[in-house]
Amino acid sequence: MSVEQSYIDRVITQLPQDAALRQQVAMELRSHIAERVEHGNSVEEALRQLGDPQTLAESYLAAVPLVAVSFGRRAAAKLLDVLAFLIVCVPIVLLLWWRFELVVGMIVGGFLLALSAFYPLLAEYRFGKTLGKHWLGLRVVRESGARISFGQSVVRQLPLFLEVFWIDVLFALFTDKHQRAFELLSKTRVVLVATEN
Repeated sequence: MSVEQSYIDRVITQLPQDAALRQQVAMELRSHIAERVEHGNSVEEALRQLGDPQTLAESYLAAVPLVAVSFGRRAAAKLLDVLAFLIVCVPIVLLLWWRFELVVGMIVGGFLLALSAFYPLLAEYRFGKTLGKHWLGLRVVRESGARISFGQSVVRQLPLFLEVFWIDVLFALFTDKHQRAFELLSKTRVVLVATEN
């Protein structure tokens, strides 16, 4: 992999998983690098001029408005996540219960329930959204608009594991950006996905 491509990849990984935005930024970066090389700079010098990949990614994201999401829309996304989980898991548990016995159904049901606690953590880290958020056009981002880290995803989900979810949710009713308490701690927020006109 070339030094140029490596640099572009480091910038791109900071951006939300939006293919159009990533392609646009990659194309612009290639253009900027090519222009600097045409003016006599080496590729390495051109990359030094562009600066730190994370800072550059955040400068691109500064141009994308972050629109806060209402409490109701966030609640609807969570409800859709729960319904999707039930639609997938309840038939599996019932089939195992009917086919084998109650104990097998209960064990698999307990395993699926435990797995459901980790689903938002992994989905938000990897994709920036769960299925419910995807269906309602929402995304989880850092305050800058960049992708969240694994640690930030863990902090966002702590209220569920610490059993203080309702206290955490109350913050969303009273903060300007409708952020939960643990979103404030993790410096993350839920925003509307920008749509192209």
